[in-house]
Amino acid sequence: MTVTALNQAVAQLLERNLPLTWVSGEISNFTRAASGHWYFTLKDSGAQVRSVMFRGRAQYADFQPKEGDKVEVRALVTLYAPRGDYQLSVEAIRRAGVGNLYEAFLRLKAQLTQEGLFDAERKRPLPVFVKTIGIVTSPQAAALRDILIALRRRAPHVNIILYPTPVQGEGAGMKIAQAIASAAAREECDVLLVCRGGGSMEDLWAFNEEVVARTIVNCPMPVIAGIGHETDFTIADFAADLRAATPTAAAELAAAPRDAWLQLLQRQAQILSRCMHRQLDDHAQTLDWQSRRLLSPKAAIAARRLQLLNLARNLNHSASLPLRQARHELMQLTQSWQAHKPDLTRPRLLLADMQRRLQQASRYRQEAHLQQLSGLRNQLELLNPQRTLERGYAILSDHKGKALRNTAELKPQSLLQVRLASGTAEVGISSVQTKLD
Repeated sequence: MTVTALNQAVAQLLERNLPLTWVSGEISNFTRAASGHWYFTLKDSGAQVRSVMFRGRAQYADFQPKEGDKVEVRALVTLYAPRGDYQLSVEAIRRAGVGNLYEAFLRLKAQLTQEGLFDAERKRPLPVFVKTIGIVTSPQAAALRDILIALRRRAPHVNIILYPTPVQGEGAGMKIAQAIASAAAREECDVLLVCRGGGSMEDLWAFNEEVVARTIVNCPMPVIAGIGHETDFTIADFAADLRAATPTAAAELAAAPRDAWLQLLQRQAQILSRCMHRQLDDHAQTLDWQSRRLLSPKAAIAARRLQLLNLARNLNHSASLPLRQARHELMQLTQSWQAHKPDLTRPRLLLADMQRRLQQASRYRQEAHLQQLSGLRNQLELLNPQRTLERGYAILSDHKGKALRNTAELKPQSLLQVRLASGTAEVGISSVQTKLD
């Protein structure tokens, strides 16, 4: 045999011959891997054994153990073949001592079952319409907040009375029973909720006491138990008239939603309305039948009126017949005209082509005119006097603004205006001397 085959055979031998077993010990070397698996050593004063609890099982544990914790594990004895290590594959874990509590729970449950406290015939039905709900729980419990939120959402019309009591610790069972007895004596609620949130078996043990169960059974109003999570069961759950998986579920079971009541009332109103209308219709038919048996001028007038309506209908039909025939002929003429209507597709195409060519010729002609206008603008710019002045020349003019072109027009002691490229100036002539070029 290979080592692998040997280890696999030993693992199968252990798993077949040692069934699931509860093993008690102390936690040591506890490690929570990134994968979610738990690895630890379970030991006592004389020995130790490696243990593993895989993530699929560990996620249902109600606590995470730490070094030194006394625990009890339900495990399968096996062998880890790759290393040849003998180990426990843990499927469930609980704190040490829970086994004794569970045995006490089973003994009390069997005793009360034999007495008939849990019989279905003894269970009381819930009232159809609840006006007031009593709650037995701790004022600081998160379960109370969940119940109030659920009732405010579903049934805001319901009154709520809290009977405060501790739900955990020494003497909590007797105090819970006293709170239930107080609610029973006052008789001010229609249904009573006994609730608390989840926890370990030790945390919920107050609800496993016999005095709580008997007080619930003797309570005059129906009792709903909403204790712990869905997987938690207590003696109070069996004694109650109805068990809810959670405190929130208990609140939902205690009172029907207000919307459901409103819808029911609306349906009942519709049924009542239909019944009234049906009775009115029946009476109306009876009245019609009785009236038809009477011979009265009113009936004769009604018959004449009916005859007149028939004649009017025939007259309208006779008058509308020529109109319908004319419309039919018009439709035929329209169809004939559509069949002989000339096809204008080709002329429209020719017209579109001519319009395109005309637009193109007009565009070419406009571009030629623009080019010619640009050439004339350039020529005109060359003849601009301002350009001549900018080359250093000047324009002389007399006081009337007349341009002087001849020296004979110059007179001594006169003022002349000189226009340069930039601005004008006045100059005086003291004397005139003619020079020949």
